[in-house]
Amino acid sequence: MEFVQPLRSLASIDKMKKVLREHNQRDYTLFILGLYTGLRISDLLSLRVKDVADRKGSRVVIRDRIALREKKTGKAKVILLNKEARSALRKYLNALQVSDDAPVFMSRKRDSQKRPKAITRRQAHYVLSDAARSVGIRDRIGTHTLRKTFGYHSYRKGVDLTKLQRIFNHSSPAVTLAYIGFTQDEIDDVYIKLRY
Repeated sequence: MEFVQPLRSLASIDKMKKVLREHNQRDYTLFILGLYTGLRISDLLSLRVKDVADRKGSRVVIRDRIALREKKTGKAKVILLNKEARSALRKYLNALQVSDDAPVFMSRKRDSQKRPKAITRRQAHYVLSDAARSVGIRDRIGTHTLRKTFGYHSYRKGVDLTKLQRIFNHSSPAVTLAYIGFTQDEIDDVYIKLRY
C-alpha cells in the first residue's frame, strides 16, 4: 500500500468538497463520509442503503448512526453521523431509485444477476486523487487519506489521542500519532507556543 498523507489544510478540504460536489453527488458523499467517520475505504464501500437509511414512502430518511462490522478487524462499530454527513447522504440517496440492498456508492457496473455493484477501491482512489490534483494538492493522496484526515483534524481540535487510538484500533497512542501524520514541525510548534 502506498503511504499517503492527511489533508492538513482546511482550505484544501473546502476546495475538494467544491470540486467533488460539482462533479457528482456520489463522489462528494464518499468524501464527506470518509472525512467525518474515519472509516476505512473497504468499510465505506461495503455500506448498503439499508445500513444508513430507512424508507418513508418514496424518500429515504438517513439514520443518526450506522452500525457495522469492520472488514479488517471483524469488530462491531457504531458511528454517529454528523449533520453534514447526513445531509450529503440524504441528497444523494433521495436522488436515486435503488433497493435497500444496493451499495451506497454504486458503480455503473452490475453483477451477474444485474444488481448494482459498489465502486472499487481503485475507482475511489482515482476520484480522490484526481480531485486533489485539480485543486493543486501535490501530496500523495489516496483512499486512506480520508481516514488519516479524520484523525489529524480531530487531534488538532483537541480530541484525546487515546480516544483516537480506540477509534482506529491501534496498539498505542504513539502508533496513532504517527498514523495521523503529525510532522516534527508540528510537534516543535507545541514547544514554541508554550507559555506560562
